[in-house]
Amino acid sequence: MARLTPIDTTYFKGGRADDFAVIGSAVPRSDARAHVTGRTVFFEDMALPEMTHVKIHRSTRHHALINRVDVSGALGVPGVIRVITHQDVPNNWYTVLRLIGVGPDDEPVLAEDRVLYRGEPIVAVVAETEDAAREGAARVTVDYTDLPAVLDVEEALADGAPIIKQAGANHFVYEGHHCRRIRFGDIERGFAEADRIIEGRYSSSPIEHAPTEPTGCIVVPQGDGRLRIHTNTQAAFFTLDNTALILGVPPTSLRVVGGTVGGGFGGKVDVIVEPLACIAAMLTGRPAKYVYSRAEEMQVSSPRAAERISIKDGVMDDGRIVARKITLYVDAGAYSRHSPYGTTKAAAHMPGPYTIPNVHVDAYCVYTNRTPSSAMRGFGVTIGDFALESHMDRIARELNMDPLRLRLKNAYRDGDMKAHRKIASGTALVEVIQSAADLVGHDLPPEYRAMSSTERPEG
Repeated sequence: MARLTPIDTTYFKGGRADDFAVIGSAVPRSDARAHVTGRTVFFEDMALPEMTHVKIHRSTRHHALINRVDVSGALGVPGVIRVITHQDVPNNWYTVLRLIGVGPDDEPVLAEDRVLYRGEPIVAVVAETEDAAREGAARVTVDYTDLPAVLDVEEALADGAPIIKQAGANHFVYEGHHCRRIRFGDIERGFAEADRIIEGRYSSSPIEHAPTEPTGCIVVPQGDGRLRIHTNTQAAFFTLDNTALILGVPPTSLRVVGGTVGGGFGGKVDVIVEPLACIAAMLTGRPAKYVYSRAEEMQVSSPRAAERISIKDGVMDDGRIVARKITLYVDAGAYSRHSPYGTTKAAAHMPGPYTIPNVHVDAYCVYTNRTPSSAMRGFGVTIGDFALESHMDRIARELNMDPLRLRLKNAYRDGDMKAHRKIASGTALVEVIQSAADLVGHDLPPEYRAMSSTERPEG
């Protein structure tokens, strides 16, 4: 077996091993000076000769068949060069997570025979100026046949609900199951043994990232036939590989230039603008710029998914939680994007940082006729934490118990078996709660002060 060569620390920070220390010290960001002095170059700072502009005609319906698309009005606008339809996209169907094996490809780059959400892109207009592209997009007309829209996650799963997905179900299928599931212990026995049952229902709305810089890119054809993509993506390799798959070209035909993001928070990981800008550049042989307006950023960029979470706990009078049943709905909107992964993360985060002997979780990734949702800082975890900790406070109130003591009593310890059948390690929750109590002057009795994450108290 090959041996790893130790790192020679003399190459770091002035050549002394004891200088190689970052953790616990204040280290300036490498890009901080450029940001605060206004010298950072963003993709929109580029002004290229003969650059074209791309704007989108979007659906005005939540759910409808497309009978006919008339682009003659757009082509009549002075400065409009051409209109891109789904027929111009080499591989029109994709999903961003196919790179890690999540499928099927369920979203078109440009709509074909139907639209599944208000704002879905139908055609792209390429023009000499941004104003001409915007005017051209406004003059495209679409003849629709409206279909029933499903805008609520539980209604989408109800018997008789209109099926909006071509796969035949309004939910993502996980290894043949209708939801992502956790089964641990005997949930019904746990409820039967509990002194009381405490239930709660929690929900969130979609949350828009609202970055200072809207989503966009500029694509520049190169003399060797490659395309140089200047983009504010947060995921350069997702962008490179997915764009190559959509265009039907090898990844080596593309070069992604990024790293400068004017606010992302997860909202710039979906590969949305780059493929169409590339197609515009390929069809015209000229640089192409496609950037969201502020209205588009607010309406059609992927928000944090709305979630709805029901929690049913079996609780003993001394505060021990002996059973927890959770039903969780994630509103993916019309297409998958990152939501199947986010739903898996949500399920994996249950039942929270607590050792509960009986756990039952059903986490649904649900499709509705809403704007597709996707990643946002801790997606799949943040809203779940809000629900779980709100519910812990509810339990504490019903038991008339100190909420910190309730958490300490149920906190997982090193060596505990989690509901996912993984052994907990490096937990430290007990010590964090104790330190938090110190910071706010919250009194804890000696027996709670004596608790640790390495030992579980008896009883």
